[in-house]
Formats: sequence, structure tokens, C-alpha cells
Amino acid sequence: MAKRFCSIGFSPEGMVILLGIIFYGFGVSEGNLIPGKKILEARKRIDSLKSLAVKTIQSEDGDIIDCIDIYKQPAFNHPALKNHTIQMEPSYDPTMEPTTTARKSTFEKKNKDSPLIVTSQLWQKNGSCPPGTIPVRRIQEKELLKADSIQDFGRKKPSFQPTPDLRETNRSMSILLTEGFSYSGVKGDIKVWNPFVESDDEYSISQVSLKSGPWYSFESLQSGWAVNPSVYGDRKTRLFVYWTVDAYKTTGCFDLTCPGFVQTSNEVALGAAIYPISVPFGLPSQITIYIFRDTSTNNWWVQYGEKINLGYWPAELFGLLHSNAHGAEWGGEVYSLKLGHPPHTKTAMGNGQFPDGVFGNSGAVRRLRVRENSIFLKFPEWVSTYQDEYDCYRTYYQADYMDEPEFYFGGPGQNPVCP
Repeated sequence: MAKRFCSIGFSPEGMVILLGIIFYGFGVSEGNLIPGKKILEARKRIDSLKSLAVKTIQSEDGDIIDCIDIYKQPAFNHPALKNHTIQMEPSYDPTMEPTTTARKSTFEKKNKDSPLIVTSQLWQKNGSCPPGTIPVRRIQEKELLKADSIQDFGRKKPSFQPTPDLRETNRSMSILLTEGFSYSGVKGDIKVWNPFVESDDEYSISQVSLKSGPWYSFESLQSGWAVNPSVYGDRKTRLFVYWTVDAYKTTGCFDLTCPGFVQTSNEVALGAAIYPISVPFGLPSQITIYIFRDTSTNNWWVQYGEKINLGYWPAELFGLLHSNAHGAEWGGEVYSLKLGHPPHTKTAMGNGQFPDGVFGNSGAVRRLRVRENSIFLKFPEWVSTYQDEYDCYRTYYQADYMDEPEFYFGGPGQNPVCP
């Protein structure tokens, strides 16, 4: 028996098992085997950020917020930012808007007795990050391990095939856009919802964005709210920023999950949950996002809620966006591998309702603004709507007989006309 045991243990089959035990561990999803090297890499990444925390805050929604020295944040691991000097605040007041062109939103006029709810983040109830630090939401190991690679975590998938004439249908958009000028800023009040997201590898976002370049290799800056289980590990509505310089192929990411975005605010955590959420026919909740270029440094800043400058994307990251953008966009986006053919995903856009310009019970962006060749904000000269899948997600631009045009969008995904 002993001899037989030894021969089995050291047979080729036994060696394979032994090597498997050494080099592989069991993953956290679907029982898949995960390379031990990947597990170690994930833990090393998480531990390296944890070690930089000067203070840790436990949020009641389950998030862990680490307060990290502003000079030790992930941005400076980017090769282009080795000698970058932090710009602590914009070189001018970005909220300037001529009083002659400022117009009160029709929505606010119709709801003057029911003011918009001011959003916040739950972690703030349990503490704050001291000056000189930034709040960084701690990444979960199980979400890191689900990514194709640790380096790909937090990155959107490319929206096209290697050959430009063969597009994939993994992304559906319903947007309002403006082009034809040179844009140095985009702003909007985005209504906050919590749409249904069917699968863990899908997401639904509502955002404002700036873009330059052709569809197969564009540069883009984006910010808004997202429900994205693959990045955040749940289906909460969360604040995000995103960038890319090659149409999502190899660059850019959500929030601080890769080097690039330089955060300066110690008040708001990127990727943290937004609270409260709008309810149908109830008090609306919104976030105000403004992306703008600093004319002195060419850095692209993100302002949240009219007064908090979250941080910026350094000019060194960009080619076409080193100067102004060629277009500005407002609206929603859904990512799924089940787009374009039945059965369509049930992941919703907005709040899952088709555009509703009467009661506002849908995705919405109001107080639409751009900045062109001036430091002042203005309503865009020209706008157009666009949707990839009319039967699944739609758009509605309401401008007639209104002082302040409004944009509504969204849909349920799969439905009787979108099987």
C-alpha cells in the first residue's frame, strides 16, 4: 500500500495536482480557479494603498474610506506625471456666468415649493479626512480578481472590433450632443436614480462628457453617477469620473483605480455612494457636474455641486484634449454583451422609464451649459439628440416655449418592442 501511495503521489498526474495547489487558488466567483500570482498581485495593490492611510473611516453602507496623503495618491504612478506639480485649486472662479444669460430652470419654477434635494455621501456621517489628505474608497479584493487582469480593473471595454468597419454592440447610448465649436467646459444638473442592472458585468451611467477625435480612437472626459457592480461590488448609485485617450482600448479608468486623475478635495470620495436617490413623483435628487479646462495650466478640472473642486486630469495625459474638445454630451450609457440581439439585457437607463418631460419621471439633465472661447458658461448654440436603440432607450429634448431647455432620456432595456 505504501509503495502504491508513493507511485501515485509522484506520478505525472500527481505532479500536476501538486503544481496546481502551489500556483493556483480558488476564485471568488463561479468557483473558477484563479492564478495565485493574480491573488498576490491583487493583495499587494490593496495593501500598498492601505499602508498609506493616515486615517480610516468605516461607512454605514459598507465602504471603507482611507485618508491618504495627497502627494502619495495613485495618480503619480503614471509615467507622464513623475515630475508633476499639484495644482491645488483652479486659477480662477469656474462658476462665473453672466447675469444677463443666467436663466432659472423651468423645472425649478414648476417646483419652487419642493426644492431639489442636496446629495451627500454616507461615509461623511462617520468622520472626515484631515487637510492634506484625500478620501480613497478601498477596492475590494473579490472585484479585483474578477477583472481580466489586475491592470484592466476599472476600465471600460473597447466599443469596437480591431477593424474599424466592424463595430461591436456592447454599448448603448441616449445622449444630447453639441459640436461645431471648440469647447473648454461642459456642465449639467443630472437627476440621480438607481436603475436596475441585470448582470454583474454590466453597468448603467448618467453623465456629462467632453470628447475629441474619431469614434475608433477618441479622447474623452466623463463624470456623473454609475451603477457598476464590476467596479464597485454592488448596485448602489455612485459618483464617478472617467477618462480615456484611445477609445477605452488601453488607457483610462473609473475614479482612482489607475494612475491619472489627481484628486485635491478631502471632502468627497470618488466611487462612494450618493444619497439620497430620487423617487418617482417624489422630491428629485440631483448632482451638478462641471468639467472645465484651466486656461493657465490646461488641466481639466471636475467640479461637484457648484462649489467643490474634486481634482483634475493633468494636461500631460492628453493629445487632442491638451487644448479644447470638439464636442460635448449629456445623457446615459448602458454596457452589456447582450445588446443588439435578443434576448436584450434588462439593464435600465435613467430610472428604467422612457423619457418623461411632464413629470420628470425618467433620466434627466437640466441647466445644460458649455464653455467655448470664453471663461463664461452659456447654453450651447446647437444641439441634437442621438440614441443607439430607440426601442430600448430613448431621448426627448424639451425646448419649445421654455426659458430653460431640458433633456430627458432612458428606458427599461428589454420590453415588448425590444425583445
